[in-house]
Amino acid sequence: MLAVIGGSGLSQLANLDVSHREVLRTPYGEPSGAVTFGQIFGHPIAFLARHGYGHTIPPHEVNYRANIWALSKCGAVGIISVASVGSIRADLKPGDVVIPHQIIDYTWGRKSTFHEGLDCTLTHIDFTEPYDRILREQLITAARAAGIPVSNSSVYAATQGPRLETAAEINRYERDGADVVGMTGMPEAALARELAVPYAAISVVANYAAGRADSLTGISFESIQGVLHESMGNVRTIIEKMVGCGNQTRP
Repeated sequence: MLAVIGGSGLSQLANLDVSHREVLRTPYGEPSGAVTFGQIFGHPIAFLARHGYGHTIPPHEVNYRANIWALSKCGAVGIISVASVGSIRADLKPGDVVIPHQIIDYTWGRKSTFHEGLDCTLTHIDFTEPYDRILREQLITAARAAGIPVSNSSVYAATQGPRLETAAEINRYERDGADVVGMTGMPEAALARELAVPYAAISVVANYAAGRADSLTGISFESIQGVLHESMGNVRTIIEKMVGCGNQTRP
């Protein structure tokens, strides 16, 4: 079963034939909401709204451990994370779809591992490639099959939020090698790796980052909502195409 975590602009999967919703309990507290189960083209899908179904949970207060643990325990063999990002690169414009391949983590204070406490053994994970290579390729192939252009090489800067960044911070992230900036990519990716669940991300560019292009002196939140409303349709199409090709999971 494929699991989808929806972020800003994607609080539900309109193309999901819903069968039921289930509130899952975890050793790490409550997930962001009930998990919605259903099918796309006869293939089982689980969906979870990262910020809650009323979009009430800010990025730094999302219970990432509970979310990832719940999806793993309900049988997810792959997780697709959907989120909006700001563009640092001039060639990534609002509305573009990005499949990141690397992460730089600027977050702090978040519960970022399952391996803590007196009864846990010390466990390290290889995080050289933070996103699952096969799952990324399946997303890229599905996008191409659907005729939707995607950027398949970008570095995601994960920031703390909930505020947006200063222009000076964006300049720093650019010097560090980041291409897009968002608030929810970590510790999600690392937690999925700890549970050995393949994880990949679809990022929708909602705006230029602070100090860039039309965000040179400020960011328009009204325009962000319009971009997300239109572009999330492409995300749904990519997921639908991926599932329809029957390659959304692997042994």
